[in-house]
Amino acid sequence: MSSKIALTGARIFDGEKHFAHHSLLVKDGLIAGICSADDIPSGPNGYQRIEIENGLLAPGFIDLQVNGGGGVLFNQTPTLQGIETICGAHHPFGTTGLLPTLITDKPEITERAIQAGIEAAKKQVPGFLGLHLEGPHLSVARKGAHDPKLIRPMQDEDCQQLIAARSQLPNLMVTVAPESVSNAQISQLADVGIIVSLGHSNTSYEEAELARRAGASCMTHLYNAMSPISHRQPGMVGAGLAPLGFHCGLIADGYHVDPAVISISLAAKNDAANIFLVSDAMSTIGSDQRQFDLNGRTIFRSEGRLTLADGTLAGADLELNTAVRYMVETVGLDLDEALRMASLYPAQCLGNPQLSGTLAVGQVANIIRLDERLKVQQVWMSGEAL
Repeated sequence: MSSKIALTGARIFDGEKHFAHHSLLVKDGLIAGICSADDIPSGPNGYQRIEIENGLLAPGFIDLQVNGGGGVLFNQTPTLQGIETICGAHHPFGTTGLLPTLITDKPEITERAIQAGIEAAKKQVPGFLGLHLEGPHLSVARKGAHDPKLIRPMQDEDCQQLIAARSQLPNLMVTVAPESVSNAQISQLADVGIIVSLGHSNTSYEEAELARRAGASCMTHLYNAMSPISHRQPGMVGAGLAPLGFHCGLIADGYHVDPAVISISLAAKNDAANIFLVSDAMSTIGSDQRQFDLNGRTIFRSEGRLTLADGTLAGADLELNTAVRYMVETVGLDLDEALRMASLYPAQCLGNPQLSGTLAVGQVANIIRLDERLKVQQVWMSGEAL
């Protein structure tokens, strides 16, 4: 295929504005511009015109919490091949960048996951953006589906392991609870560019705010597995919704958070630290699995939900394309904002200037085409059609 292509015939949403009767120009895997369909450069050095019948071109989705896909759970397969399978399973659903996520596990599994991530970075696995380590430094009181026997406080050697890993990974996010880490440790991690996210915690509003001042910048799956908001005790949720607060991941599947609560949260969170969509996907995405094991416990798949035997939610049977549709069709959110929640805002959370979540000139040409039902029909990664 030509290294210079012009995608034409579909509407374009670049992350900010819509364009009709325009073409999206891609050169050497990067966005080269948007021009009128009549002004596509031609001639020997021109662009190969690729006609698209209809739909909407938009930035590829970015998912910062992906436990698995394609029948593979990262905890069970913390290898380069596991990462490749997980990334590949999410591509057809429009996720062109993700963080494979390790749920609380044994130290040796964490080390294997980090080494697999380093290998994936060296190999430049398509869609691999780094790692998310969700635990083990959490609160047993808000463990969710995490194994309480594996939850423990952060030690100095844990902190140094994460700092060393960050130097070899494009991005590293860690979910911790203030009960299990010190603010000094949070500062150490944040100072080297690790995204410190608070989650699985029963902490107070005041303690969460102190963690934010120390360098924590994100909250993991807002509302779920954290101290709730009330009129006298704002809790961790209140800290997450505060105007000058945290970036917050949100699972929009109809089970984790009520749609009315989502609407209230979006109204409260109207500053630059926005709420972004995460899938919290398990191995079921892109597979016909009905159940699987996590740390010796069986997780069951039924009617769009994943639960332990006692009914505790255990991750999600979700990908970001479905989450975007849920935000538009059920929550009633404007499509542009729903798309930004799956692309621009997670990119902003990472704070990586090479990842904008837009179709701006110079950005990697990770592009999706949505049909009128908002289902992903085509995906381009670095300008190459999948």
